[in-house]
Amino acid sequence: MSTLSLNKASPDQASLGRDLLARYRRSAHWKPLEYLFWCLPIAAYFLFPGNYLLLSQIAITGLFALSLDLIFGYAGLLSLGHAAFFGVGAYAVGFLGINGLGDPLLGLLVAAVAAGLLGFLSSFLLLRGNDLSRLMVTLGVALMLYELANKFTRITGGVDGMPGIEVKPILGLFDFDMFGRVGFIYSVVVLFVMFWFARRLVHSPFGQSLRGIHMNALRMPALGVPVNRRLVKIYTIGAAFAGVAGALLAQTNQFVSLDVLSFQRSADLLLILILGGAGRLYGGIIGAVVFMVINYFLSDMNPQYWQFWLGLILVLVVLFARGGILGTAQQWIESSRQKARARERARTGGAS
Repeated sequence: MSTLSLNKASPDQASLGRDLLARYRRSAHWKPLEYLFWCLPIAAYFLFPGNYLLLSQIAITGLFALSLDLIFGYAGLLSLGHAAFFGVGAYAVGFLGINGLGDPLLGLLVAAVAAGLLGFLSSFLLLRGNDLSRLMVTLGVALMLYELANKFTRITGGVDGMPGIEVKPILGLFDFDMFGRVGFIYSVVVLFVMFWFARRLVHSPFGQSLRGIHMNALRMPALGVPVNRRLVKIYTIGAAFAGVAGALLAQTNQFVSLDVLSFQRSADLLLILILGGAGRLYGGIIGAVVFMVINYFLSDMNPQYWQFWLGLILVLVVLFARGGILGTAQQWIESSRQKARARERARTGGAS
């Protein structure tokens, strides 16, 4: 909304427009809670020294969920086959590793390009149908890649996986240790860099146009927004993010199996995003933390029926926390602020 349009609008509309602009500018700044949030991995490094492998998995899953949040939470493109890009990134690192090209940063770059290219090519199929057909296309792409990886066992190893992946020291200095200490630090650093890029993206005019497409795709062309072009771009970016997550998994485990392309991984990812709260960036990361921790403890306490309790928790979240954990927390904070402002107005009015 431009300043000229605000001047021509009615006083109420101008006030509303200025309020929206101010809120948008405030949302682009880093908040104290965000700085505190990114201190948590540092605290976890010292508090949980025996769980570096689990912490690495949480960071990788958080990046994977962030990639889906970009295309689903912001652009409204629901996907049941997002594991296709995750798996492409993992196998790209595997191919490099078994051929003596195991530089971690090179692996991340190749994985992002390979997954992004797949996302770019498949994105044109998504633009040809409605939401249901798009869902089937994403699922179909993932299933085809899974069967191709299962068929070409000489390359992928099939169900036996791809062992013997060589991963060189990071920057030639930091070698991956068996306890997962370096892998955890590496995963968190990559997650933060990718999150910083995603945050800049969603708070840019491009990101705001994605929100508009999500709310009303038919109206956005009247505002001069090329809807299909924007959807292709964000789908490609989301695929590249997923490829980086898959590359991290392959590098920290030094092993790739067919599981990276499985439907279960895509389904779990969607549950993680719903659990944390879609369309909020931090929702996917928080959902990954909660899901992985609950998964870890429930499977340890009740190995046979732990999925029942996990399903019960997810049902309760859907019933009583419609916006996910982060969405519910934000609603509670906003409600508390409104009540505080109402009490302040009542006190001020009573005093006058």
